[in-house]
Amino acid sequence: MRRALTVAATTAALLLPAGPLPVAQAGNVPTQTGRWSAREAETFWTPDRMASAVPISRGGAPAANNGTGQDFDGIPVVGRMFVMKGGGAYFCTASVVSSPGRDLVLSAAHCLLGTDARQVAFVPQYTAGNPQPYGMFPILRNAAGRSKVWIDPRYRQLGADRGATLDVAFAQVGPDADGFPVEDVVGGNRLVTGATYAHKKVSLIGYPASAARPRLCVNRTTKFTSTDPGIPGSFLRIDCTGYPGGTSGGPFLTGFDERTETGDVVGVIGGWKTGGDTADTSYSSYFGPDVRKLYETALAGAKVA
Repeated sequence: MRRALTVAATTAALLLPAGPLPVAQAGNVPTQTGRWSAREAETFWTPDRMASAVPISRGGAPAANNGTGQDFDGIPVVGRMFVMKGGGAYFCTASVVSSPGRDLVLSAAHCLLGTDARQVAFVPQYTAGNPQPYGMFPILRNAAGRSKVWIDPRYRQLGADRGATLDVAFAQVGPDADGFPVEDVVGGNRLVTGATYAHKKVSLIGYPASAARPRLCVNRTTKFTSTDPGIPGSFLRIDCTGYPGGTSGGPFLTGFDERTETGDVVGVIGGWKTGGDTADTSYSSYFGPDVRKLYETALAGAKVA
């Protein structure tokens, strides 16, 4: 099941530029030029428009699993990432990751890839009943009008399958309508790289396409090494029921603190077949040196006005 963003029954194509790119670059998501503020985002992303944003998955047979997902009211550091592509409204899952600028969010690369993405905004703890409990945070644009998103350029060059181990994206969000940075408002998870593939207790959070609330599951992760030469690499794997389209980009959290409602993020739903070919087993690209380097590139790029 490819958990990529789509509209109606049409799968959004990944538009991949030709030629190798040696280093991560900002501005991977071209958008309309001009200003894009929190107030503009709130005016554009009305409750009805947010409710209409729907991903479609390929589906698949259920998998054996130990973790049972349950709908819950969500936590502030995780929310929906809304984006317009073509004539349709889409969403994935994203989460706040701690940074010196207190303004970075983390998702899957396939969620933010494409040349026609625009009006991109992050909404913490979105639910259908309370669409903006903490306001809205627009993805900033650079001087050329491109969204400030960082995706490893090898992912663009290789594509979603051959580049599956690089399915990670960071984005810089602007302040809310009152001028506060996102991490000051909702907190942030700590990015952890270089950890093991096997974790005894991981909290998996995502926004299923048809659900009014996000979904939570707690289970262990294992190491999965692909035997498909077209999708090479090793990934984190977790068995959790009910994670279809829309959950892409959802964080794998260890050490979750119920008091602060934050944890250590060691993965995001994506990677092998962009998150998994069934709704009951999810995957993540491994958070190793490549993800650390991408994070550091985002930190440097976020300092540039």
